[in-house]
Amino acid sequence: MLVPLFLHKREGGDPVFQRMSTDTLNMIIIIGVILLVVEVAFFNGGLIFSVMFSGLMIYFGLKRYHRFWGKVLFWIGAVSLFFTVLNMIAVRFVLIALVVMFLLSYQRSKTNPDHIKPDITEPSEAVIPQDPLFRQKFFGDQKTDSMPYKWNDINIHGGFGDRVIDLSNTVLPDDEAVISIRHMIGNIEILVPYEVEVSVHHSALLGRVRIFHHQKERLFNQLVSYKTEHYATEKPRVKIVTSMVSGDIEVKRI
Repeated sequence: MLVPLFLHKREGGDPVFQRMSTDTLNMIIIIGVILLVVEVAFFNGGLIFSVMFSGLMIYFGLKRYHRFWGKVLFWIGAVSLFFTVLNMIAVRFVLIALVVMFLLSYQRSKTNPDHIKPDITEPSEAVIPQDPLFRQKFFGDQKTDSMPYKWNDINIHGGFGDRVIDLSNTVLPDDEAVISIRHMIGNIEILVPYEVEVSVHHSALLGRVRIFHHQKERLFNQLVSYKTEHYATEKPRVKIVTSMVSGDIEVKRI
């Protein structure tokens, strides 16, 4: 294992946006959200419909992108969504705020340029980066590899599309595996080996739940929770926490 002992440290001016504090960024986001709510509530009530309609066109276009009409549907939805979002007052405010922050940061970098000097650092505890099984993806489907893969806990946000997680091609940890998915529209399917105990916590505005072969119900703004009989005492086990606006979740044995 190699531990860096001699590093170059920058002093003085920071890169663009380096000095933007989290509080400043949060304030920009909060003001943008307030402007969006005001715009939708009082000036442009059809904005949400336009965004959702464009999103559905993109979703179904991606599903049939190998066909000509799928490509046409996708690009019409993408262009429509781009101009709809660009015309929002909130988006214009955020863009203007970012430009102002860029200019201020650039001015600081000119008046206070970088100074580079050696920095002797002590060895520290090693932190090993891990590749996630899923990337944050707003549009499109995702599924685990069909070949054996190394398990890492899943914690993702999604927009439109289906998610398929097959646990039969990996080795689960000795304690507890965690799958956490927050999604807007689409279906979630999780394939679990027979020897694995399962706990499921799921909330949805609209959709259905099917846990193995005997649990199935339609949801309307509900939270449901299930677990196998020996979940608390047996291993391996997996904890599944999901939430979505509209879609089905199915957990089945494989």
